[in-house]
Amino acid sequence: MTDNPTPARPNIRHVASAAGVSHMTVSRVLNNHPSIRPGTRQRVLDAIEELNFRPNSAARALATQRNRRIGVLIDASSAYGPSSTLRGIELAAGEEDYSVTSVSVPSEEQGGMQSAVDHLTAQGVDALCVIAPRSSSLATLRQLDIGLPVLAIKAEGDPNFLTTAVDQQQGAILVVDHLAELGHRDILHLAGPLDWFDARARERAFHARIREWKLRERPIVVGDWSADFAYDYAASLKRRPEYTAIFAANDEMALGLIHGFAERGIAVPDELSIVGFDDLPLTAHFLPPLTTVRQDFHLLGTKVVAALISAAEGREVPRRTRLPVELKVRQSSARPRAAS
Repeated sequence: MTDNPTPARPNIRHVASAAGVSHMTVSRVLNNHPSIRPGTRQRVLDAIEELNFRPNSAARALATQRNRRIGVLIDASSAYGPSSTLRGIELAAGEEDYSVTSVSVPSEEQGGMQSAVDHLTAQGVDALCVIAPRSSSLATLRQLDIGLPVLAIKAEGDPNFLTTAVDQQQGAILVVDHLAELGHRDILHLAGPLDWFDARARERAFHARIREWKLRERPIVVGDWSADFAYDYAASLKRRPEYTAIFAANDEMALGLIHGFAERGIAVPDELSIVGFDDLPLTAHFLPPLTTVRQDFHLLGTKVVAALISAAEGREVPRRTRLPVELKVRQSSARPRAAS
């Protein structure tokens, strides 16, 4: 170690000087590079402790030629799933000393998508995450030459991008199994818009599982994710439904159903069971508390950030990652009256 006085705000070059190494060596130690000799690593760590050095993103970028910044393209940013995914990515990135720059996709036209990509690349992002829940948005993105690692939030694999997502199919299977085990044999599915990847995955898994259980198959109702749509559907029915349960593709529509059926004098779950998807923060306080599928958006953010950092550093990354879900059984689902 040197006998130079400790600078008020030590930087990576002060550490390099104190340890008698280059600033590139300090950077490799900070990033746990495997090629550093144990003795050299210890000298750098001793200098860091002696100088009370705290690395920042600028110092790391100087040596690694990376800006430690993740870009996020987000479509339908006001919807619960996309906004929660973005929040999960922001939290996970902060834990890795990365920043996040996000841009809402203004339109499905190629010009709008190109402008959003150009904005992010101008910010010096190291990798790009695409929260584009609609198939039309992702199709537009495939036409662009991005030149960065790209990860799309979708459960299916993709020929162009890495993918990471919650297992939507597993969630739908858990719902059907739960209702069938309670004794329901006639279940309606209130789906989300079918140009959304998640809505389509849930709908397909629902039908496949219904057939495996040999339950009654009936046409689905396609909604728009909103409680208003579901309320209007329930309140406008001309007669009491024959089905004994509804699987709503998200919690907001489940809430609208509960409200609409209550106004029709149809009690949940005494006369009709309702199950949602998402586990919104308030679902435990619905009347009745909602049985639903929980998505772990913090875990999703952690996996997305880890994959993008690895890809930006040139390390091998799984092409497709799916995360488990959990069925939260509450009081909106019960045995059908005839089976009670």
